[in-house]
Amino acid sequence: MSISSRFSVAVHILTLLDYTKDQRISSEFIAGSVNTNPVVIRRIMGQLSKAGLIATSPGVAGASLTREANAITLLDVYLAVQQEQRDELFAIHDKPNPLCQVGRGIQGALETSFAKAQYAMEQELARTTIAELAAQMDQT
Repeated sequence: MSISSRFSVAVHILTLLDYTKDQRISSEFIAGSVNTNPVVIRRIMGQLSKAGLIATSPGVAGASLTREANAITLLDVYLAVQQEQRDELFAIHDKPNPLCQVGRGIQGALETSFAKAQYAMEQELARTTIAELAAQMDQT
């Protein structure tokens, strides 16, 4: 299973909140920027709020970052929206044939490589912040 688009949408939301931090923007406005349904935005914002990355107020449109954008990494966002699928990034097929030499050993061989790849990806995500992405918006 690949990383769902929730991750990129969540990054989009946080970058937009940083970029418009002097305004209160609604989920409808964010949905227009993402080009999706406001319900999708509210669901992802709920995950971001639960992870402590944004603050919302019941009955009040808008959200705000709970810390400076330079203190929110892509890894923070990834963990907020992908947690339930995190272990499945590199899913290994079920029940290979135990009578086959490759079938017997493929899962163990893949687990090591896949764990290293997962770790490398997470380290890379930890090096990029929402502030860096927002700064790139000014350059385009």
